Amino acid sequence: QVQLVESGGGLVQAGGSLRLACAASGRTFSNYAMGWFRQAPGKEREFAAAIRWSGGRTFYGDSLKGRFTISRDNAKNTVYLQMNSLKPEDTAVYYCAADENPLGSRWAYEYDYWGQGTQVTVSS
Repeated sequence: QVQLVESGGGLVQAGGSLRLACAASGRTFSNYAMGWFRQAPGKEREFAAAIRWSGGRTFYGDSLKGRFTISRDNAKNTVYLQMNSLKPEDTAVYYCAADENPLGSRWAYEYDYWGQGTQVTVSS
């Protein structure tokens, strides 16, 4: 089992930045690919970013590349999502997820463990 706890969400003005963190506990963090997904009210869960177990390969949602950066610190069992140039349409609950396949995925159904989510609200 892996437990995931997100932090760093909040209210920010358009154009601002936030850094989300996801702390993992339980089984060996470095064995897992990690992902961030988001879900806005009334919408389906959307892929934001993923990073392989080694951190050597990252993936991004098509509309997010260039503004969002995913990274991980295996020594701290933590994955981060740096979000810059935020827009009101980025408002959502952001979820951290762990994938037992260390290569990672864009697909939510392939992830094995999920955090409770952290709210990000971007005001115009």
